[in-house]
Amino acid sequence: MSNTPSATAAASSPESDSYGMTELNREAQMGGLGTETTDREVRRISLADFEQRREQIADELWSAATDIGFFQVVDHGIDMAEVNHAFEMSAKFFELPREIKEQFPLKKGQNAGWEFSSQVRPSVGTPDQKESYQLTLPRMEGLWPSEEELAGFRQTLLDFEHKCWKLAMDILGCFADKLGFDREFFTRAHDPSTATYQSTLRLLHYYAFPDAMLDEPNVWRAGAHTDFDALTLLFQRAGQGGLQVLPGAEASSQAWTPVEPSDEAITCNIGDMLMRWSDDRLPSNFHRVRAPRRGEYTGPRYTIAYFAQANTDAVIESAAGKYPPITGGDYIAQRIAANFAK
Repeated sequence: MSNTPSATAAASSPESDSYGMTELNREAQMGGLGTETTDREVRRISLADFEQRREQIADELWSAATDIGFFQVVDHGIDMAEVNHAFEMSAKFFELPREIKEQFPLKKGQNAGWEFSSQVRPSVGTPDQKESYQLTLPRMEGLWPSEEELAGFRQTLLDFEHKCWKLAMDILGCFADKLGFDREFFTRAHDPSTATYQSTLRLLHYYAFPDAMLDEPNVWRAGAHTDFDALTLLFQRAGQGGLQVLPGAEASSQAWTPVEPSDEAITCNIGDMLMRWSDDRLPSNFHRVRAPRRGEYTGPRYTIAYFAQANTDAVIESAAGKYPPITGGDYIAQRIAANFAK
């Protein structure tokens, strides 16, 4: 495998265009209710003194990632006040009148703009019960609320997106070390200074759950899925639970582990791009957001996710040839096409 993640070869071929979507085939089998288990540990890893402790941190990240593929990081360098401010801006955006939000519609296949109830997971075949606003830096023309509509929104999100990118690259740099790549391999593949950058910051608002739907079967805030990207950073709010995880290697068990939300910890998971780059040594895993039950919090749920998605011209190529090479652009386009209502 080349140590330069740029499109130096024709990565898209008939084989890769119809590459079976192994990930989608797995996902389509994950619609069942399953059971819950607390036997798995979602590890919490401190990133304090990152440069001085880098080798130890890399070992801890690798151990967690190769175990269940999910972990939480604390002491991550993003100030709590900045996280709170980003959530405040998110809530204000979703409180805007619908006619204003409709001025910023999700660009088809672009991961930029506002959508509501349009994401249909192959696992369940029903729309997620949420709305979202997606920020992908080179694709935001005409998609920002004005200062009159929402003062400070644009700059807050731009600053927050950059901090998320930096943290994601630090973590991916640790994985590069463990995989034998050069340390900047993933940083080059997620270069925000170019027009091919397609990592996405996504604000999510899961609707308050009506009492009449609490006993309905097959209703999910978000159906079971793996993420398209290399690495996801998920910011949650304490008391707004529902996230459940299931390691891909144990998918047949359908035994899901709940992840306790925390204001301080960022929940991280490996995505399908990194699984491909690592020849499955770093497995992506399934996660979903279940509907609340009677007696639980049924109000709105807010999260913020950063998806580190390889630039459109970066080639995702597994060293052992387990997967055919494909560009980041082709890969994301195919995954989006399978997940969003036409």
